[in-house]
Amino acid sequence: MRRAVCPGSFDPVTNGHLDIVARAASLFDEVVVAVGVNVSKNRLFTPDERIAMLREATAGIANVRVSGFEGLIVDFCRDIEAVAIVKGLRGAGDYEYELPMAQMNSHLTAVETVFLPGAVGNAFVSSSLIKEVAALGGDVRGLVPEPVREQLVSRLAERRA
Repeated sequence: MRRAVCPGSFDPVTNGHLDIVARAASLFDEVVVAVGVNVSKNRLFTPDERIAMLREATAGIANVRVSGFEGLIVDFCRDIEAVAIVKGLRGAGDYEYELPMAQMNSHLTAVETVFLPGAVGNAFVSSSLIKEVAALGGDVRGLVPEPVREQLVSRLAERRA
């Protein structure tokens, strides 16, 4: 079985993330969406909330499962016998950021990194931008799954109160 890992914080998951996961699922026998659960980072959603959102959002893709991980992604890959890490690239800036990590991961283990270009319609979408726009009252419909949008709006309202 050829297993790949799509790692990230997914705070929150966007349609851009889901595009990469779905396309990776067409290339590998199994894709594990690996949610970083580093508790020292300040996230809008807890690890359990992010995992639940991803499970709901990927429920229709039979060969995708979601798991949390701590530590080095290469250790997680080794533990689950993954052959590849799949990362989406929105543009040159992502490549500049991701390439040194891919090279370090290659140095540490035999796991390959596969870069998939983001779909044109998602090229501007990032979790950070989604949170910022939603916090300022902007409409993020169509950029995140609707249940995620509802949770995002609710969480931001809680924080404002």
